Amino acid sequence: MKNPSPTPPPGPAPERFPAPWASDWGEDPYGLWQSLTYRGVRQAFRWLPPGRFLMGSPENEHARENDELQHEVMLTRGFWLAESACTQALWQAVMGQNPSSFEGERRPVETVSWDDAQQFVVRLNGVVPGLEARLPTEAEWEYACRAGTTTPFSFGEDITPEQVNYDGNYPYRGSKKGLSRGETVEVASLPANPWGLYEMHGNVWEWCQDWYGDYPKGPVADPTGPETGERRVLRGGSWFSHGRYARSAYRYHLEPGNRHDRLGFRLALGPELRQDERAGRGEGGAGQTAREAPGGGEKRGRAGPAGR
Repeated sequence: MKNPSPTPPPGPAPERFPAPWASDWGEDPYGLWQSLTYRGVRQAFRWLPPGRFLMGSPENEHARENDELQHEVMLTRGFWLAESACTQALWQAVMGQNPSSFEGERRPVETVSWDDAQQFVVRLNGVVPGLEARLPTEAEWEYACRAGTTTPFSFGEDITPEQVNYDGNYPYRGSKKGLSRGETVEVASLPANPWGLYEMHGNVWEWCQDWYGDYPKGPVADPTGPETGERRVLRGGSWFSHGRYARSAYRYHLEPGNRHDRLGFRLALGPELRQDERAGRGEGGAGQTAREAPGGGEKRGRAGPAGR
């Protein structure tokens, strides 16, 4: 199966580039990038301009779940997203310890909860002035994962274990079985998506900032999820997941204190939406905080199989 060619995301450049904290920066076939180096550990970030996309899945997508109501989302502000999940080396440099089960400096940190990730963000922001690190919103995450695609995966209609680290014994669409590694792999060791982001599908589930809740039924701008909840969103699937759970639209959710060897995260940079910027709610969602976006129509989902 052919890997996608680099396709830089269209849109305006950031107001300031490079940032004062950047150790190196540049432009390549995927677009603008800049890196943070902290205690000798480097993390690259890629610029994702403002844009709009269809979040969720179409009703005819194979293995679709009933919480994937397709709706238009407009992101009015660009943001930087780490090109890979947070590594064990960066976690160790910031936190002074490593909770991971599958040890390796270039492997993603895992066995971390949403609460742990928040502590990491606070500490990192405390030692790197002006960084504004945070977790991505669920909408930002799917926007980045899709990278302009509308197929179940950024690689197309299906995936292989050579592209994604998942349990190849359970392929998507009942395809031929393949490799099941049974562990994480080093970040940026598998092909990138069209925007230069690595392992958005598989390897480790990635915590998002949002509480889990129903999607709004109409178009929205800059959604940030419900204001309250019991479970936080995770995206992308993991080394342990069946192929269907690595889809761009699939939503997983756990209590924020939950941690195990399939849970990690990826950093985003940029100011979070403040409460006074959240000018309303998307129509019909269970507490989805968002601003109404112009255009677009309602698309209803159908019932699907229960998630893992």
